[in-house]
Amino acid sequence: MKRIKFLTVVLVAVMILAACQPAGETTAPEVEPEGETSATGLEVCEQDRYGCAKIEPGQTIKIGMGSPMTGGDASFGIDAEQSGKIAVADAEPIHGFAFELVAQDDTGTAEGGAAVANKLVADPTVVGVAGHLFSGATFAAMPIYEEVGIPMLSPSATNPDLTKQGSKVFNRVPFTDAAQGKAAAEYIFNELGFRKIAVLHDGEDYGKGLAEIVKTEFEALGGEVVEFMGITSKEADYTPILTTIASKQPELLYFGGYTQDAGVLANQMKTTGLENAVFFGCDGTFGTDFLNRAGANGEGSYHATPRTPPETPEKTSFDQKYKDAYGVGPGELSPFTWNSYDCTTALIQMVKQVAVLGDDGNLYIPRAALVDGIRNLTNWVGISGTYTCFPDGDCNIQGPQFHRVENGAFVAVN
Repeated sequence: MKRIKFLTVVLVAVMILAACQPAGETTAPEVEPEGETSATGLEVCEQDRYGCAKIEPGQTIKIGMGSPMTGGDASFGIDAEQSGKIAVADAEPIHGFAFELVAQDDTGTAEGGAAVANKLVADPTVVGVAGHLFSGATFAAMPIYEEVGIPMLSPSATNPDLTKQGSKVFNRVPFTDAAQGKAAAEYIFNELGFRKIAVLHDGEDYGKGLAEIVKTEFEALGGEVVEFMGITSKEADYTPILTTIASKQPELLYFGGYTQDAGVLANQMKTTGLENAVFFGCDGTFGTDFLNRAGANGEGSYHATPRTPPETPEKTSFDQKYKDAYGVGPGELSPFTWNSYDCTTALIQMVKQVAVLGDDGNLYIPRAALVDGIRNLTNWVGISGTYTCFPDGDCNIQGPQFHRVENGAFVAVN
């Protein structure tokens, strides 16, 4: 029986470093080390601390995704799934095995995140997760993937504490809320010139954590936060809260949360004595969903996003595919369109680096090699930027870009 060549643990490390290549198809270099051994796919798996995912002929290599796909925040999940599907379509099969995106609705909640994670880990052909999108869902899902060795690469989970859990499997490409909150406070204080603001949040891990950072940073600059409180997310009437805030006459209302609540707040500010106060949102409030909900009352509001990627042939090609397939432009449903494509692509490329075709015809994917490969990405070039993952799983040191709504559209202001 013909036996495959197995590269030793040393070579696996070399292959992992080789994975840090520009977006597009990458292949590991042919290396013939001294003392080379040979092994079946089964032996490869025995040497991997998590073992292997075994993909049998006729099966696909699955990349999971957890995101809100129903409810008021569904635009984020729909956008991520659409981007991921393009990444999978762009990927060539490996040894005849094709890739498949398995997107699941986690509702953006901790309960949903845990449920989706349990469902994905129950499928032995799921090898990585491009997600989760929301921080609360991510906190709940992370230990479930940790136990079985499924790497996560999130396009949008930004709570700073996510990379303080000691996780070996969680990684992310967006800026953190620590960077976003500090930049927002500085922009409000230095660029807009406001000294008196109110801060609201939706009570969730993402929104509350971000709001706390804005409050701390704004006060450190010498500004005054006249009110700091949480709301009950997804309610229809916030007029009592807004009326209380209006009595303290803030120049600006900062909100940490998502588009559904942001739209209600922007509308009700106009009837509760806050018509002259500026609404300032975050990356969670950016997107056409906010514009549709707020309408004219969203004019003059501010929102954060990842920085728009530079125009490259790869971005141009992706943008056209996205618009042709879905009828909207990338970045309209959420600011994480390109991040989602990159996360899916990076996972696929790393699978190709570590996968071994067994002499039994099965494809073996060493899970620990995949986990370590993602954590060790270095100068990996995607559409949305160049990423190097640090030991804690943060892969981005860029800050946010701010947009102002003008004539019903988002216009970059920095």
